[in-house]
Amino acid sequence: MMSLRTLSRTAPRAAARLSSAPAAVRSSMLTSSAARPATFQAATGLRSAALTRTSVSAFSSAAARRAPANEVDEELSAKLSSEIQFEKEIRENEPEATSVKDFLESGLFEIEDVPGREEVVLRRTYGNEKITVTFSVADLANYDPELYDEDAALGDEDVEGGSGRKAEETGAEDGEDLDGESGSVPCRLSIVVEKPGQGALSVEATAQDGGLVVDNLYYYKDAAHAHEATADAAHEAQREYPGPAFGSLDEDLQVLLDRYLEERGITQALAVFVPDYLDAKEQREYLGFLNNLKTFVDA
Repeated sequence: MMSLRTLSRTAPRAAARLSSAPAAVRSSMLTSSAARPATFQAATGLRSAALTRTSVSAFSSAAARRAPANEVDEELSAKLSSEIQFEKEIRENEPEATSVKDFLESGLFEIEDVPGREEVVLRRTYGNEKITVTFSVADLANYDPELYDEDAALGDEDVEGGSGRKAEETGAEDGEDLDGESGSVPCRLSIVVEKPGQGALSVEATAQDGGLVVDNLYYYKDAAHAHEATADAAHEAQREYPGPAFGSLDEDLQVLLDRYLEERGITQALAVFVPDYLDAKEQREYLGFLNNLKTFVDA
């Protein structure tokens, strides 16, 4: 589940600005101005503009003289230090999630997580197959609960049955867990299963609330199209017919494809691991961002 720390940073913030003059007063001012002769308005406008320029110039010069050098820099640096200390304390007091520890210790996948990058990649071999699973911390930063709940509601109306590992297996219903709390952040997975000279399967899935749902499954004769590592590969992939929507396949075929992926390590353990790992990575990346920002300000 998404931590309160993460929610507090990803929640949308809105600030409403109210005009200092009441509507009636503004209306009266406009009416009075419109009733004045054009010559008077023009003369008044010239004097007003001259006064405004003089006032702004005087204010800017006075403000520049009064403000001590680097005052804002020092305040910003102090605030960043406070935030860094706060994040470090949270990190020290939050033990590593059991799901993350157990998954990494299983050794089923090798993990590639470069500090400063959003994407995380898991790799493994299965017989002669190369399997990669890619997910991104951007899913936490861009998560909007209201938009997702609307999309989920539409999806429930359009789709019945379908892929096996869904909410009923986790006891979740209507975006809530067993305790009635909001569900975890949906994390998108890009899964590629490729065989030498045989192309690749590209699977789009979503991990949430301990369940894994296959959204789409495609086949590409050229494995490079499944990875879309370059602009040319992505362009060529768009020109191919990769197959129908996963939910439109025969239900028995969907179940067998689910089992096919499970045998390759795309399991419930992975579905639990990904959101927990991303939550911890988001904290590490945010702390790194704060440190980099403070170094820049202090330079």
